[in-house]
Amino acid sequence: MSAPVLTAVAWPYANGPRHIGHVSGFGVPSDVFSRYMRMSGHRVLMVSGTDEHGTPISVQADKEGLTTRQLADKYNRVIAEDLQGLGLSYDLFTRTTTGNHYKVVQELFLALHRNGYVQAKTQMGAISPSTGRTLPDRYIEGTCPICGYDGARGDQCDNCGNQLDPIDLKNPRSKINGEVPKFVETEHLFLDLPSFAGALGSWLSTRTGWRPNVLRFSENLLGDMRPRAITRDIDWGVPVPLDGWRDQPMKKFYVWFDAVIGYLSASVEWARRSGDADAWKEFWTDPAQAYYFMGKDNIVFHSLIWPSLLLGQNGEGDKGGQPGAFGKLSLPTEVVSSEFLTMSGSKFSTSRGTVIYVRDFLKQFGPDTLRYFISVAGPENQDTDFTWDEFIRRTNFELANEWGNLVNRSISMAHKNVGAIPTPTAPTAADAELKALARNAFDTVGENLRRSRFKAAANEAMRVVGAANKYLSDEEPWKRKDDPQRRDTILHTALQVVSDANTLLTPFLPHSAQKIHEALGGQGVWSSQPEIREVADLDDPSLQYPVLTGDYANDQAKWESVDIEVGRPLDKPSPLFAKLDAELGETGPDWAPIVK
Repeated sequence: MSAPVLTAVAWPYANGPRHIGHVSGFGVPSDVFSRYMRMSGHRVLMVSGTDEHGTPISVQADKEGLTTRQLADKYNRVIAEDLQGLGLSYDLFTRTTTGNHYKVVQELFLALHRNGYVQAKTQMGAISPSTGRTLPDRYIEGTCPICGYDGARGDQCDNCGNQLDPIDLKNPRSKINGEVPKFVETEHLFLDLPSFAGALGSWLSTRTGWRPNVLRFSENLLGDMRPRAITRDIDWGVPVPLDGWRDQPMKKFYVWFDAVIGYLSASVEWARRSGDADAWKEFWTDPAQAYYFMGKDNIVFHSLIWPSLLLGQNGEGDKGGQPGAFGKLSLPTEVVSSEFLTMSGSKFSTSRGTVIYVRDFLKQFGPDTLRYFISVAGPENQDTDFTWDEFIRRTNFELANEWGNLVNRSISMAHKNVGAIPTPTAPTAADAELKALARNAFDTVGENLRRSRFKAAANEAMRVVGAANKYLSDEEPWKRKDDPQRRDTILHTALQVVSDANTLLTPFLPHSAQKIHEALGGQGVWSSQPEIREVADLDDPSLQYPVLTGDYANDQAKWESVDIEVGRPLDKPSPLFAKLDAELGETGPDWAPIVK
């Protein structure tokens, strides 16, 4: 039996709507992977939610005249709706402000504390002179004291990758208003990261199949592991369950600490809602496989810090210890990090106006065109600049001309000449060669998807599409009115390959795959879509919120070639993909930022 698979997807921050740069890192890759894994027979648990604690939420709430809870509620719903529109097949997309999440975070912390991996220390903390509010490390920037990079953040330098403290920065300034922060002495709890260096090094040495950028980045940071604060002076967050701390209204867990534990808390919430409170354990213990998806700015939290928390909870760091309430939990099988999707060579930026929101994009172009573009032209291994020209070219040439045209003309000719899937007779070498190419692609495409090589997988699937188009052009079934048996054999061959190619492309294009399934005479659900359900908090029923979830177990899509049914009636098909106006390639739609 295939091993269970945990797909752990980075938690989008709930201080605003998400843009296409965000979903190119955590969203589309994780869903393509999960859909493939389900199709190939794995039980999959895909979890995430909105990250709702920390100072940035408070800052945005002030800007919008809302309470922190109201702001979190607002963008939790906006983000859930956008991810549903994109077709991301979460088993549970929840949030970090639930009673369940608080309990799981506190329980895991207590295991770390009992095992000796938490220590109290005083440090110099940054506050805003104008508001008196704590400034999060990521909201302070300046010059890196190690490499001299001027855009270093208060928690780490993205240029050299080293962990930093805000007070280390040269010429520090607030990203909120540009003022110089004031540093005051304060006591906090720290995770003793150096106590995990040995175990982490041994574990990383076994991760030979990881993307090179992730492994190299993680190994380079091992030598500079320092204790890291897990609490902050803030009133919006998960309370610290220790005497002397729990009653301090301005001491809460640092947002990064509770957010990474969300993978576990979301799994526990999913299990509790399923009726089997222990169902999560199947996905967190051997032989389950755990894949974590995020953008490159979150590598350190998933390849070093989250594994450290798991090791500490398990009692497997240098100080030993006993497993906590959750038992022994598995470390990540792979950390799948994408690079950045950029515009004009820079990261997407709401403040600079270089941003394309998911909602706006879906409203005009639909989900599958964006999913396809991210898969074949996204930032899988290097930063990639988004241009409207390239998006339109890919949509018009590859989706509309190549794939859409193959589907449309194959089904149209069969509908016109036979009215159903025709009966093949006396296949030729060309027929057999094309069908063999499509069948063999399941192994090649599947292996690439299993290894999160999405570009290679999509290109191989489209190679089958290209071969099928060439086959039709060479065989010219429209000219064989005097030889209906040969005509029908050609059309049967083409329709079989359309069916196979549709299966190969289903993880990338689930919405159009359902339409093609129906155009080929199929009935029922081929590839399910997620739905939003309104639920009550499991620990405080007075709180209600939307979750993204779905029932994917009964999907008809399986990772195999299935013989099409001769005689199944075919209707006249409708076009799959509308061609886009080439003039959009210059500046994009009216609502989009101008990219020069």
